[in-house]
Amino acid sequence: MNRTDETCTPVCGIDEAGRGPLAGPVCAASVILGGDFPRELGDLLNDSKKLSPAKREDLRRHICGSAFSWGIGWASHSEIDSVNILQASLLAMKRAFEEMARRQPVPLDANISVIVDGLHIPAIPVPCKAMVKADAKVREVMAASILAKTARDSYMDEMALLYPQYGYAQHKGYPTKAHREAIRRYGPSPIQRMSFRVR
Repeated sequence: MNRTDETCTPVCGIDEAGRGPLAGPVCAASVILGGDFPRELGDLLNDSKKLSPAKREDLRRHICGSAFSWGIGWASHSEIDSVNILQASLLAMKRAFEEMARRQPVPLDANISVIVDGLHIPAIPVPCKAMVKADAKVREVMAASILAKTARDSYMDEMALLYPQYGYAQHKGYPTKAHREAIRRYGPSPIQRMSFRVR
């Protein structure tokens, strides 16, 4: 685990995907890339939002295979309705960090630099720093962004098979015109966020 910031501490990036949709869970990822992460893959992270879904999935496989440790965390649509989307996002981040620590024990008693994309930090037992647009500045957060997005997209593709009338494979639950029209026509789906305004 040699990837470090200026103070020679391991860097962990955390990000989420799915705050804006009208349906489905919010997903978060926590990643420590490590010094062995290939440089050419690190360069791809800078343009991850421009990649096709197929290339993003290929990068996901490389991240999972090369990172020192990573974890995925979720908060369900019902949890979002219960505690609000911000708190659910932070809960998913906490679960992602805990999963990462279980996958490859992280020395929590040692210095570790945790950078979270956005304005808020989850309740985890290490110091965190919130950074706006960290997913465009810190490669560990970029990697976490890719893992969160690909995991959530995959989940919504599975939901599209169960509830084909809602078109989840196309819009992943985001509030597109087609999605809103499907909700008005068929009513809320079993994974609908009932606290979100449809119109």
